[in-house]
Amino acid sequence: MHIYYILTLLIALSAAFAYINHRYLKMPFVIGLFFLSTIISVLVLSSKVWVIKPYADLKALVEQSNISQFIIQVMLGFLLFAGSLHTNWINVRKHIKQIALFAIGGVILSTAIIGGLFFLLCSALNVQVDFIYCLLFGALISPTDPIAVLGILTKAGVSKKVETIIVGESLFNDGVGVVIFIALREILETGGQHIDFMHFGLLFLQEAVGGSLFGLVGGLVLHKLLRSIDHYETEVLLTIAFVMAGYNICQHFHLSGPLAMVVMGLLVGNYKQDIAMSDRTQEYVHKLWELIDVIMNAVLFILIALVLVVIDFKSKYLLIGTGAVGIMLFARIVSIYLPKWLLPKTTDLTNNEAKMIIWGGLRGGLSVALALSLPVSKTRDILLLATYMIVVFSILVQGLTISKLPEK
Repeated sequence: MHIYYILTLLIALSAAFAYINHRYLKMPFVIGLFFLSTIISVLVLSSKVWVIKPYADLKALVEQSNISQFIIQVMLGFLLFAGSLHTNWINVRKHIKQIALFAIGGVILSTAIIGGLFFLLCSALNVQVDFIYCLLFGALISPTDPIAVLGILTKAGVSKKVETIIVGESLFNDGVGVVIFIALREILETGGQHIDFMHFGLLFLQEAVGGSLFGLVGGLVLHKLLRSIDHYETEVLLTIAFVMAGYNICQHFHLSGPLAMVVMGLLVGNYKQDIAMSDRTQEYVHKLWELIDVIMNAVLFILIALVLVVIDFKSKYLLIGTGAVGIMLFARIVSIYLPKWLLPKTTDLTNNEAKMIIWGGLRGGLSVALALSLPVSKTRDILLLATYMIVVFSILVQGLTISKLPEK
């Protein structure tokens, strides 16, 4: 009943906020929900001054709900499969060099830059944060969020080239960022004071390559099964089963579930789709996953805003969070412009296109979930607040202004 009560509350709030946004605010779906959720969370947060017990009860509820596990272990697989299922592989293939460069090299470079600068920022403010935690922060905040990106770019009016690069990068760099985060967290959990780059590299290959291959094999098997029958109810169930079972298998064998779901979704949505599924089945499959995407988007951004009630607000932490926003933007600029300068033919971007890609790199629910998954400590409080401030800036400032940037 406890879980059912929470789900009921989340769906009810999502529906109410979606209606208010569509009827009155007219913001993009993702931004509107996050904006309204944040307002409610701020009101709840301020209520601790005069209604202590209800606030304490809500804080305990959020802390006990394992939001990070729910997002990472349940929602992420559905969201990435849905996003990649509706992504046109022909468009992605045209810009695969840029996407791969930014999704892999960009995340690694950004993780190092953010980790180093964040360590210097905390040291300058006399706040002790171990360097491994700074690198973990770099890993969790570097990936751009496909859920936020997909929900905003459709109304931003950007060119197909820029949209494809941003969406493609966001789908793949989630998996890369999670793999780096997992590898670094393993070092933290084993008490390692030094990074074993050989072990790190092998773990990265196991997660990234293994996850991608699993997604490829799973997608081909699902394609064969869909092709062998023509019964839309069964075929819809098969897609759900493969996402749920596949994601859990990846977690069990330490493979990247996010990368597996992206590869599987791209394959099912693009490889001989007309042969594998009838027109009727395609309609039902795509409509179902569109609805799953919308519902989980709504719930996700409610959950992000609820995290506000468990954050420890201190003036020095707020200062670190503000500095972290600047560090994130600097790392994003370097991770896009450095490849552009070093490999101009590979990136093939104008300055204005590069600016759009920089500003379109939004952060969202995955970053918050990864920050929440860290061991409870003062360091986690610092990283969580910095992550939340970046997500707020990313969605509300970058998301609302990206359509105003000149592209030519």
